[in-house]
Amino acid sequence: MSGFLAVLVIVLIFIVIFQIAKASEYVSILKGEKKARQQSNRINGFLLIAFLVLGLIGVYYCNDLLKGKILGESASVQGEGVDTLIYVTLAITGIVFVITQILLFWFAFKYQEKEGQKAFYFPHNNKLEVIWTVIPAIALTVLVAFGLKHWFQLTSDAPKDAAVVEVTGKQFNWLIRYPGKDGQLGRRDFKKIDEAASNPLGMDWDDQLSKDDFMATEVHLVVGKPVKFVIGSRDVIHDVGLPQFRMKMDAVPGIPTTLWFTPKYTTKQMKEKTGNPDFTYEISCDQMCGSGHYSMRGVIVVETQEEYDAWVAKQPLQYSLAHPAAAPATPEAPKADSTQKTVAANIK
Repeated sequence: MSGFLAVLVIVLIFIVIFQIAKASEYVSILKGEKKARQQSNRINGFLLIAFLVLGLIGVYYCNDLLKGKILGESASVQGEGVDTLIYVTLAITGIVFVITQILLFWFAFKYQEKEGQKAFYFPHNNKLEVIWTVIPAIALTVLVAFGLKHWFQLTSDAPKDAAVVEVTGKQFNWLIRYPGKDGQLGRRDFKKIDEAASNPLGMDWDDQLSKDDFMATEVHLVVGKPVKFVIGSRDVIHDVGLPQFRMKMDAVPGIPTTLWFTPKYTTKQMKEKTGNPDFTYEISCDQMCGSGHYSMRGVIVVETQEEYDAWVAKQPLQYSLAHPAAAPATPEAPKADSTQKTVAANIK
């Protein structure tokens, strides 16, 4: 990549030097000397063709060089449709881009000012207007229809057996909450938020559903099991970005949003597929949310049901952290009975 950029810089420098050397011809153009103007147009025409060829080669080279550094295969079932939409969009816009750029630079070269050539003015054509209005409209309609299909899918009601994870953004980290065995999240009230009392979400302890909820610093998901994200924000607008799963949803204060998907591969499987032992799924903030925006990166762990259950069993309930006095005391070990030991010794 660095070699290609170096070549490109050299070519651009050469063009600049060449144009500076031809400054005298530009002066002649300003003075109205027709021959000098035509010569300059001819040079610019060839330079435009050279720029076109180098540009298209550069596009192909960059695509070939960077194709192994993109996100790779979607890690969610729903993300497969998003990938298809991206490829279709790139195909349509790519074809249009190549054709229009070739025509643009070729016309600049073909119809440059020449001796005996008179410009042809083409002020209006109804047929042409219809063609370049209808065709883009059809292409955009198809793309929008596919996009809406996938949008309605990921924002639709999650399956009844879907796990629930609440993700709340705050400056500058994510607050992750899980329901207990009842599978339901307890009530929250922003007036009850108290960081010092281990209640950063304002959980309502009068609600029985809140007492078995727990919080974590990572998002843990079960492979092959649908999961519903309940998304919100405690302060400014954030955005839950799940790039490997091809999911994204705004986190808006006071307006809960949701999305759901089904993970396809565990973290361990993705490490093997990518050949990267340090691979991690991530949750990022895709909305500039302040000076600490860069730190809004969390970790997602996808694992088997057994591994997930073992992890859940180790998590302390948030109610217990907020009310340590109410937590069950650890029973003391029974004291040794010295009388029984003495009797046993006498019997012997």
